[in-house]
Amino acid sequence: MKVSEKSCSLRDVLDVIGGKWSMPIIYILSKGKMRFKEIERSVEGINTRMLVKELKNMEANGIVTREVFATVPPTVEYALTEKGAKLLPSIISLHAWGEEFAQ
Repeated sequence: MKVSEKSCSLRDVLDVIGGKWSMPIIYILSKGKMRFKEIERSVEGINTRMLVKELKNMEANGIVTREVFATVPPTVEYALTEKGAKLLPSIISLHAWGEEFAQ
């Protein structure tokens, strides 16, 4: 099977979830809605700037939703969209592959 770069959706997938932190964030959000600080504490090694960048990218790609509540200070919750939730089986499979072969 020959794959051309023009027709390859794998390139598009990597553009959406190819960041180092995207898959851990998706996995964490699979447990339900979370506030920014909860996500930050749950993803070991990520800094605030990188988390903001990843969440903005994921929101722009329809992977997560961002809901702002009118409180002081503002409360923001993130959740997976249906599109984001459909990535979970693939992420779990990649994790299992990593456990077996990447150690």
